[in-house]
Amino acid sequence: MAAPPGGAGIVWQTPANPPEAHDYVIRNGRRYVRPYYFEFISHVKNRWAGKTIVDLFTDEFKGRSREYYVRAVKCGRLQVDGQIVHTDYIVKSSQKISHFLHRHEPPVLAGDITILQNEVDVVTICKPASVPVHPCGQYRKNTVVGILQAEYGLTPLFPVHRLDRLVSGLLIFAKNADRAECFRQQIEAGLLQKEYVAKVVGVFPDGEQTVDANVNFNAREGRSTVEVSDGSGKEPNGKQALTRFQRICTNGTHSIVLCKPVTGRTHQIRVHLKHTGYPIANDELYLLGNFCPRSTKGTSASTAITPLDPDNSAANHGSKDAETDEGFDIEPMCTNCPNLAPVGYDGDEEGLWLHCVRYTGPDWSYECPYPDWAILDSVSTKKMKT
Repeated sequence: MAAPPGGAGIVWQTPANPPEAHDYVIRNGRRYVRPYYFEFISHVKNRWAGKTIVDLFTDEFKGRSREYYVRAVKCGRLQVDGQIVHTDYIVKSSQKISHFLHRHEPPVLAGDITILQNEVDVVTICKPASVPVHPCGQYRKNTVVGILQAEYGLTPLFPVHRLDRLVSGLLIFAKNADRAECFRQQIEAGLLQKEYVAKVVGVFPDGEQTVDANVNFNAREGRSTVEVSDGSGKEPNGKQALTRFQRICTNGTHSIVLCKPVTGRTHQIRVHLKHTGYPIANDELYLLGNFCPRSTKGTSASTAITPLDPDNSAANHGSKDAETDEGFDIEPMCTNCPNLAPVGYDGDEEGLWLHCVRYTGPDWSYECPYPDWAILDSVSTKKMKT
């Protein structure tokens, strides 16, 4: 077995290392994670087998250049089954690949995670917008689960339901597997009722509005579409989806709408509101039509930097993020140093105006306060429930 790369002072973290309170930096309304050394572990999929280690990472993990991956293999930061290999090494199915790198997590909005109820086997919280629920993609510590563990010592936690990263509001966690299984059975039996509020464009119609239209999620584009019958008798694409809407209040420019999804499809509320002609007022994905995925944002100058060019090395960048008071080392091979955030995250993201307010089961109900944006100036019609 080859030793992990780097000097004696480097501690390589894995998913087994819990997040801690000192891992976080709050700056300008954003929560950052101090960069840390991390071992990414993956196993060779069948469709990857037969490629060289460099071709595999160049094709599948496009966030770094081919030149970076060549250098990573040569210096032992890419290993196969714990062994250093050459750049022409052909990978085989199911082999373990370790990628040792300096990990920079994307920032999230710095809103507090408020604990609403803390019971023997259940805890409910108010999730801030932009924070993922659990580790996924580039997020590990900057997640609800990670922050609750670091700041409150709450672990293990079993999410009862999910909220998209940009959505805020009520989240329910079971504290043990038995309680989580009880919730799961109630969900599968269709015994839960869900309520959200959204701030939409225009004067939403009064009275209950029902949208019964299939939702088809395109994973490649990261967005859903509504699919309806064309009258030919052919079943529309997508999964059956039903949402009930009720206007709470309006000021003539925007409306606050109570949303009750009966099914739980990806982006169901968002795409059903767009289908009605009253999209969520700050929903770039469904409001504009020229959406640019967040992961592709960034200036050409930042994406053009190559870590192999000594004139562009991290040590030569003049950035206030390189200040030592943030408590992390500048890694010469890192494509993100000296910044706290990874390349491409420009800090202009805001939370979606969609908020989970209530979940109700057979013998329980949990609620979350309304967000500030749900209070409209010069409100008319129905007033908001408290």
